[in-house]
Amino acid sequence: MSADTIIIVPTYNESHNIVRLIERLMKLRNRVDVLIIDDGSPDGTADKVKDAQKEYQDRIALIEREGKLGLGTAYVRGFQYALDKGYKFVCEMDADFSHDPDDADRLIDAVKAGEADVAVGSRYANGISIINWPLSRLILSYGANIYARTITGLPIFDTTAGFKCIRREVLEAISIDRIKSNGYAFQIELHFRAWKAGFKLKEVSIVFREREEGVSKMSKAIVREAIWRVWALKFRSIFGVL
Repeated sequence: MSADTIIIVPTYNESHNIVRLIERLMKLRNRVDVLIIDDGSPDGTADKVKDAQKEYQDRIALIEREGKLGLGTAYVRGFQYALDKGYKFVCEMDADFSHDPDDADRLIDAVKAGEADVAVGSRYANGISIINWPLSRLILSYGANIYARTITGLPIFDTTAGFKCIRREVLEAISIDRIKSNGYAFQIELHFRAWKAGFKLKEVSIVFREREEGVSKMSKAIVREAIWRVWALKFRSIFGVL
């Protein structure tokens, strides 16, 4: 542990992106460590990370898992690692440069300054800030966020955002091992649990770009899970079994 902040990056077949991403994160104004959680990428992503570890030593950690176990389980494993290692601030981001690494500083700043317990990198806080998405995907994402916000009552526009910084007290309070969602639903559930536990969520407007390399992990199963999971969260909250 060489910093008080860690950025968790789940990967699957991101060998074209991961070294460049690590190099960018190592240059952030806020000193951060990085945890890569790789789901058995056949393209050698983990080997690229191991090469980076030789240069950056204790600032890069790698957890290798066998097979695609899902985004949600990757983040839960990462959160457990971060808490065990004593990090005060825990970030999530994608490996594909859809999230600008420099924006991580803005999210970290918001939490460190006490402006938020969860700072959310939002595509929808200032209109629509998305580049190079087809109209069909934009409609799906925007509609999904309206749907989730209407049912759950979440006080943020981008309920499915996967770029954020979280104060460790949030993760300690919300029983992360009880989060069973994956994909979009995981992000909705994390935000919902934090909000219901009394923590402050703040959106920080970002520009989201379609991935530069590789293939999107979006699937119909991810969409279906998000559709029914929000109702499960709502009803569990009503009956006090969240």
